[in-house]
Amino acid sequence: MNGGTGLPLSALTGTRIRQRRGLLGMRQADLARAAGISPSYLNLIEHNRRRIAGGVLARIAGALEVPVDALTGRAEGGLVDALREAAADAGPGTAPEIDRADDFAGRFPGWAALVADQQRRLTQMNRALEDLSERMSHDPHLSAALHEVLSAAASVRSTAAILADTPDIEEEWRTRFERNLADDSARLATGAEALVAYLDGAAARETGIAAPQEELEAWLAARDWCLPETEPDAPPADPASLIAGAAELASRPARIMAADWLAQARADAAALPARSLAAALAEDGPDPARLARRFGAEPPAVFRRLAALPPEAGPIGLVVCDGSGTLVFRKPLAGFSLPRFGAACPLWPLYRALSRPGLPIRTAVSMPGPGSPAFMTYALALWRPPADFDAPPVLHAYMLILPCPPDERPAAQPVGTACRICPRADCPARREPAIVAETA
Repeated sequence: MNGGTGLPLSALTGTRIRQRRGLLGMRQADLARAAGISPSYLNLIEHNRRRIAGGVLARIAGALEVPVDALTGRAEGGLVDALREAAADAGPGTAPEIDRADDFAGRFPGWAALVADQQRRLTQMNRALEDLSERMSHDPHLSAALHEVLSAAASVRSTAAILADTPDIEEEWRTRFERNLADDSARLATGAEALVAYLDGAAARETGIAAPQEELEAWLAARDWCLPETEPDAPPADPASLIAGAAELASRPARIMAADWLAQARADAAALPARSLAAALAEDGPDPARLARRFGAEPPAVFRRLAALPPEAGPIGLVVCDGSGTLVFRKPLAGFSLPRFGAACPLWPLYRALSRPGLPIRTAVSMPGPGSPAFMTYALALWRPPADFDAPPVLHAYMLILPCPPDERPAAQPVGTACRICPRADCPARREPAIVAETA
């Protein structure tokens, strides 16, 4: 037997046998008889003074009605690892006996499981805090929402202080201040409600703290970006039922966006039916301009329809931006990275199309990195007609992304994801230094 303080797990087998026998109220003599050994030999085993053969251990485990692993401690391996992780994270001034973690797990499995569970919860909270910190640092929407809440709270406090400290204020001014107080209170309540919904809507760890657009894209990704329920020949489906059961659509804004997307997808499917579209793709390929002419469809419908093809149609990526250059839709493609926050690479054909509305642009591009694949992009920006004479027109740009065949490597325009993480040192469009190692 190992006489040191750090007993290996196998040396605690006797302790586990003794504890289990005590829980069952079984006498040592009865257990020895069931195992076919003498009580004195069992006594030595229970005090970890004798090794135990496999056959004897199996008979003891059977008599105690537990798996063999429960007595040998193999089932405690993950528990001991969790205890050691907790010890490694201990704060200053705390010196847990790491070399006795296995001893603690064997003698006090309940307490050990509690410590391990607390460590797991602490790790999860730290990760959530890191995610929230990153979000607050990089998400302009969250920053703006917090600023709105704080601004409204400061305004309420200031107005309330004036009313409280000025008892003889004129009636006209009192009415004004009370009206301001009511307006600011409503603004504070609305801002706080929106902020809570924004955070709670993605509280699940599966999606992280997400914006409605990210929830919509996560929902579409979970469905392989394909909505067969919207096909003209599909059985009628209630959009509300498709949305209600979607775990990815955690917030009300995301569910509204999903309902709008379903309605748009149904209209696109009516304009470009699946069977006719498959035949056209076999003849002409995925050229959006040709498909638009063939079906007499609006180009945006063609872009969305191609992005909604089933996976067996092949990899197809799509990004859409509005007139400000903000990405409002992202269907990623392996090898072509899309930014989650902030602006994308200004060299994307998407932005060139944005500056030349109505002009289709076909360009081969390549991402940084040795041996990175080439992609063929189709970009087009179009004005959306205004609803009436007084409303301004709205501009959207679309960029379809297709992988070039391996045997075709056209001259490609080097592009990236975003300046902050792009390693191209000589890029003429760089806005800020990269945080990654740069390459020529």
